[in-house]
Amino acid sequence: MKRIQKIYLAGPFFNETEIRNTEYAEKVLENRGFTFFSPMRHKVDAEPGTMEWSDQIFEMDKVEIHNADAVVALYYGGYSDSGTAWECGYAAAIGKPVILVHADRESNANVMLISGSTTNIYLEDLETYDFETLPAYGYQGKMF
Repeated sequence: MKRIQKIYLAGPFFNETEIRNTEYAEKVLENRGFTFFSPMRHKVDAEPGTMEWSDQIFEMDKVEIHNADAVVALYYGGYSDSGTAWECGYAAAIGKPVILVHADRESNANVMLISGSTTNIYLEDLETYDFETLPAYGYQGKMF
């Protein structure tokens, strides 16, 4: 297995909680010595809301998933950002490990994301998760 050095950090960043959790994950990954791509930090030149903007973001994110050794995805259960779900599915389809990080312990989780991921951990586990061996942990919460 290829050593994980670069991570694609998937997850929504549409409200204060999501932004705070993304910043936390960025700090943890940085402190652990990983390089990472965080879509929250990368903008494109096109005007937001236009088709050109959408296409540029799509291509940038797709390239960065390919360049990454693994995807770490912040997941909020039943409320799931469709872009994050797509990033996870795409990464799994091209053979990238997907570490699904449950940011909300109380939410129901989608079975496709649970089973399509390499492992299921909680936000606080990100500090100690073994990225060398990628242990697979099952999800213990409610699923739909």
